[in-house]
Amino acid sequence: MGDANPWSVPISDPGPQPASVIRVAVPVPLARGFDYHVPPEMPQPSVGGRVKVPFAGRNLMGICMALNPADAHAETKPVAEVVDTAPILAPELFELAEWMADYYLHPIGEVLATMLPTLARRGAPLHIAREESWTLTDAEGNLTRAPRQRELLEAIRANGAHATTRDLYEQGFSRAIIKAVAGKGLIRPAADEPRPSTPAKAPRPELTAEQKRVLEQFGEQASGFNPGLLEGVTGSGKTEVYLRLIEARCKDSQQALVLVPEIALTPQTVARFEQRFGAQGAVSSLHSNLSDGERLQAWLKCRSGETRVVIGTRSAVLAPFKNLGLIVVDEEHDGSFKQQDGLRYSARDVAVMRAQKLGIPLLLGSATPALESLNNANRGRYRHLRLRQRTGGASLPTFRLLDIRGQTLDHGLCNELIRIIGAHLEQGNQALIFLNRRGFAPSYLCASCGWQAQCAGCDMRMTLHRNPSVLACHHCGRREAVPERCGNCGSEALLGIGVGTQRTEAGLAERFPDIPLIRIDRDTTRSQKQMQARLDQINQGERAILLGTQMLAKGHHFPKVTLVGVINADAGFLSADFRAPERTAQLITQVAGRAGRAESAGEVWIQTYQPESELLLSLIQDGYEKINLRLGIGTETGSWQIAM
Repeated sequence: MGDANPWSVPISDPGPQPASVIRVAVPVPLARGFDYHVPPEMPQPSVGGRVKVPFAGRNLMGICMALNPADAHAETKPVAEVVDTAPILAPELFELAEWMADYYLHPIGEVLATMLPTLARRGAPLHIAREESWTLTDAEGNLTRAPRQRELLEAIRANGAHATTRDLYEQGFSRAIIKAVAGKGLIRPAADEPRPSTPAKAPRPELTAEQKRVLEQFGEQASGFNPGLLEGVTGSGKTEVYLRLIEARCKDSQQALVLVPEIALTPQTVARFEQRFGAQGAVSSLHSNLSDGERLQAWLKCRSGETRVVIGTRSAVLAPFKNLGLIVVDEEHDGSFKQQDGLRYSARDVAVMRAQKLGIPLLLGSATPALESLNNANRGRYRHLRLRQRTGGASLPTFRLLDIRGQTLDHGLCNELIRIIGAHLEQGNQALIFLNRRGFAPSYLCASCGWQAQCAGCDMRMTLHRNPSVLACHHCGRREAVPERCGNCGSEALLGIGVGTQRTEAGLAERFPDIPLIRIDRDTTRSQKQMQARLDQINQGERAILLGTQMLAKGHHFPKVTLVGVINADAGFLSADFRAPERTAQLITQVAGRAGRAESAGEVWIQTYQPESELLLSLIQDGYEKINLRLGIGTETGSWQIAM
C-alpha cells in the first residue's frame, strides 16, 4: 500500500470513470495514504467522501483522497463500506488539510479526521434534523367557537407564518390544540423547511469617528486576501466594527466566521450577534461543550450555507462553509487558540492561511496583540488599524502600584488594598480581584525536609484545594487525597505555600461578610450554565466582589466595576518563560479593561514587591505595545503613580 508522495492530496475527482482502486486517508499516525480496491457490487465512492476500510485487524473510517491513482499499489484489500457517494469535504478543506499536515508535521489521515464532528467520524448519516414546525395554509375556517385555536393561528401568523412546536408549547398551546388546527387543514407540517431568520432587533449604534475611519481603512466591501490587525483599547467598540463588516458580507449572501478564545465568551457573543442578525438560524455556535448531535447539526448547517454567521472556539476554524467571505479572530493573542494535544495547531495561524487560500478578508482584533502580530503589522504584512478611545465617553482606568515590601499579607491582600475595596463597595460599586492561580495554595510541602507534592502522572507541582480537600494537578487533571504525613520523612509538618483563589476567597469573605462574593475560575465554573448564572448575578448591578482568574479578564462588560485589584503581578514578570512578560502584560491590560466602562471612572491597583520593575513601569507608563520588544507605538493606558 504505497504512496509516492505521502503529503500530496489530490483535491479534484479525475472523472466519472468507475474507481477500481482508491487512495484513503486513514486516521492513524502514519504520514501516507493507503490503497484499497472497490468491489464491483459497491456504489462508487467520491473524492472527499467517507469509506470504511480494514486496517490492522479492524475497520476504520477514512476519507477518499483519490480515484485510480497512477501509482496504485499492486496488492490491495477491499473497501468494507462506501459511506458517501458525494464529497463531504470541499476541495479548499482538502488543500488546508494538506498544508496543516505539512506545516504541523501531522499525519494527513488524522488531520482530515479532526475536521469532522465525532458522529461523522463514526459514520452517522449527514442529514440536517429539522425541528417539527408548522406553517399556515391557504385554507380558511370558522374558529368562532374555538378561541384557543384562533389564538394559535394568530401566534403563527405573528411569527412570520412559521412556528416550531417548541415555540407553540412555550406560548401555552397544547399538542391537542395543534393537532386540532392541523386536522382542519389550517396549518401543515413544515419539518423539511429551514426556519426563516428574524430581522435585526437591536438598533445599530452611532459609530465613533475612529470606528468610521477603521471601516474606511479596512474597507467594508473589501475583497481578496486583506489581513488587518485591529488594535483597540478595551471598551473601544471592536465588536461593532466586526458587526458592520459581517453585515456587508451577509448582504452579498456570504458567510462569516468569528473565532473567540473561550467557550465562556461564546453565549454572550452569540446573543449580541443574534440581536443584530436574528435569532432563528442565522447565527450558530461551534465549540466543545455542544453535544455530539448538536455539533453535527451546527456543522451541517454551516456546510449547507443555512447558517450565515458561525461563532466558535479554535476548532471552528476547520468548519466547512458554502460561501465563506470573512474571518474575524477576536482576542487574537490568546493562548487558548493553540491546541495542545493531538493535532497541535494555532487556530489564529490556520485562519490566516485559510483566508489567504480562499482569497477573502481577515481581521485580527485585540487590545493586546501578540508580538508576532505587531511585528507583521510593522513589516507591512497586516494593515494596522487602531481604536484609542473608549465609546460612550468612558475614560481609561488609572493605574496605581501598591508597594508591599515588608508587609504581612492577609490571604494575599495588603491592608491598603482591603481599605480601597471597602471604599468602592461603600459607593455601591463592584470590585474585581484578579489572581491567576486556582486552588487554595499552589504548593504543598514539608517544613521538615522540603518534600513537595508532585503529580505522579506528569511530575508537575500539585495544587492544594479546599472544599473538597484534594491535591490537584492543573496540567493533566490528576487528583489525589491530601496526605497527613510527609511522603519522604513522615513528618506531619505539611504546609500549603502561596495564594490561590480559594484562599483569597476565604480572606475576602472574612473581611466583607455581608457582601456577595462571586468567584469565577475553572473549579467553580465548568459549564456555560454556571458561567451564565454568575454573569447574570454580576450584571444585576448590586455591589459585589468579583474574584477570579483569566476567565474574568477577557471580553466581559461589567458596568458597575470601578476597581480592579491585581494580586500577584510579579510572578509573570520574573518567570523563566521568555514569553511570560508578554502574557502577563496582556492579562493585566485585559483585566484592567473591566474597570470604568460606564459613567464611573475606574482604578487599577497592582500589588508588587518590585515597584521599580522596568517591565511593570513600562507597561503602565508607555502602554502595552512597548512592554517587551518595544514594537509599534504605545497606546494610552492612563496615568500612574506608586502608592507607598
